[in-house]
Amino acid sequence: MLELLEAIESSAYPTFVRESSSLWAYTLVLSLHAMGLAVVVGFSSAIALRLLGVARGIPLASLGSLFPVMYVGFWVNALSGFALLAANAQGMLGNPLFYAKMVFVVGGVLVMRLLRQTVFTERLASGGDAPPSARNLAVASLACWGLAIIAGRLTAYPYLIEYYFGI
Repeated sequence: MLELLEAIESSAYPTFVRESSSLWAYTLVLSLHAMGLAVVVGFSSAIALRLLGVARGIPLASLGSLFPVMYVGFWVNALSGFALLAANAQGMLGNPLFYAKMVFVVGGVLVMRLLRQTVFTERLASGGDAPPSARNLAVASLACWGLAIIAGRLTAYPYLIEYYFGI
């Protein structure tokens, strides 16, 4: 497995991302990752907060149009994330916080899909109310994305878990 990770890291594109001084390398990839994250988490949070009663003047049905934009943000985030992972495969795949981040990202995406399928339905579009489960999904969305951001940011400190928890 170690040889595979070394091969990935030493291939042309990950080496360019990691070692180039060009703005088109690490800086651009990391910026795209942050922008995709801002779109997905920002719009997901806006929907979740609206479901929890914030900004009641905004029609809930109108927020359904944000889902295609969130999916674009997700794919920008996923592709840039793969580039960042390839540039530091050994470091990330040896870091327990990376796996925690990925669990929370998967949870956030699943909640996003559930919200679209259960809340933003024909009933809502025709003026009906959101189902009672929408509040629980909103809380789950905020929790998943918040924890994904925290875990993702802490991947830059791989010895933190070892220091505090002995893992």
